[in-house]
Amino acid sequence: MAAPAAEPSAHIAVAQASADPGRWGRVDAEGTIYVRTADGERVVGSWQAGEPEEGLAHFARRFDDMLTEVELLATRLAAGGGDPKHTLSSAKTIRDGLDEATVVGDLVGLRARLDELVAEAEAAVGAARSARDAQRSAAIARKEALAAEAETLAVEATQWKQAGDRFKSILDEWRTIRGIDRKTDELLWKRFSKARESFNRRRGSHFADLDRQRAAAKARKEELALEAEKLADSDDWGPTAARFRDLMAEWKAAGRAQKEADDALWQRFRTAQDAFFARRSETFAERDAEFAANAEAKKALLVEAERIDTSDPAAARAALRSIQERWEEIGKVPRDDIRPLEARLRAVEEKVRDAADRQWQRTDPEAEARVAQFRERVAQFEAQAEKARAAGDTRRAEQAESQADQWREWLATAEQAVQHR
Repeated sequence: MAAPAAEPSAHIAVAQASADPGRWGRVDAEGTIYVRTADGERVVGSWQAGEPEEGLAHFARRFDDMLTEVELLATRLAAGGGDPKHTLSSAKTIRDGLDEATVVGDLVGLRARLDELVAEAEAAVGAARSARDAQRSAAIARKEALAAEAETLAVEATQWKQAGDRFKSILDEWRTIRGIDRKTDELLWKRFSKARESFNRRRGSHFADLDRQRAAAKARKEELALEAEKLADSDDWGPTAARFRDLMAEWKAAGRAQKEADDALWQRFRTAQDAFFARRSETFAERDAEFAANAEAKKALLVEAERIDTSDPAAARAALRSIQERWEEIGKVPRDDIRPLEARLRAVEEKVRDAADRQWQRTDPEAEARVAQFRERVAQFEAQAEKARAAGDTRRAEQAESQADQWREWLATAEQAVQHR
């Protein structure tokens, strides 16, 4: 690094000797050239090639050349364009040779100028050394910071791409940092290199584990997709729908395979699932339509039942039995319609039963026979209920029980009539 330019200051001025050589030396008749110094005259050479004054002028020009060299060194130093150490060495060399220099000029002034230049060069050398030391300290600090960052990334980083990119950036910056002694630089490089290798091993281990996890996820999802495809044609709607919900939970728990394989397996699974639920929805829609039609048919029966003329209890009972048989043949209705429809039918049954009760109390000459008949009918319907229940026909069992209850009530009424005759 170049030394900073010296602050402008008044330097010692040294006059060129060629303007007035006689001021600084002389030449004798034999052509011997002398220069005047602080210690007296000193021979610097001889001149035999021409007029003696020409010889004096020649040695004066040689002084001027030396002075020019000194000023050039000073100018470069001040401008910061030269090496302060080179300037210092050159200035000392010239100064040390002044006592034997074969020149004619202001040697005292030139020595003072050289002393000044040497002092300036020494200051510049010191400044350059300080600058290099500061640059070295900054370079070391920066590499230490980069090494520390690399060590942190090696232990803590989990964003693998970002961390990998950061390691590349650190390396690029590392290569631009100069000015560190070899030993220190090698120690810092070992820290960084060790951290980078540790990170690469940890990242490699992570992706190896991830590959194993993805392979396991792929195998598991292939099993789930195959099971879903087998279930797609099932007509066991409730259990199969529940199993599909379980399969979905297991799918999410299986983790992710490689994207391409994961997408393909998901497409298989989803296609099978959609096929099943589409079939179920279609079936349920048909069933709902059937149940709705059944409800309308039962409503029509209820209108017929509610018009039964109870003035003739026997005819009313016959009409009710016909309606009850057709009611059972119609089949199921929507869940929300069950209670309202059954309530209306029970109301008709109670109406017919009440009419029969009233007539029995008025006109039943064979009450005992009817009591026996009612007992028989109760037993008959109870047997039907038991038989239906044994066959697993809950609906017909409940219907038979309902009819048994009705005949049982009529039986109780008949028995009361017999008891109170």
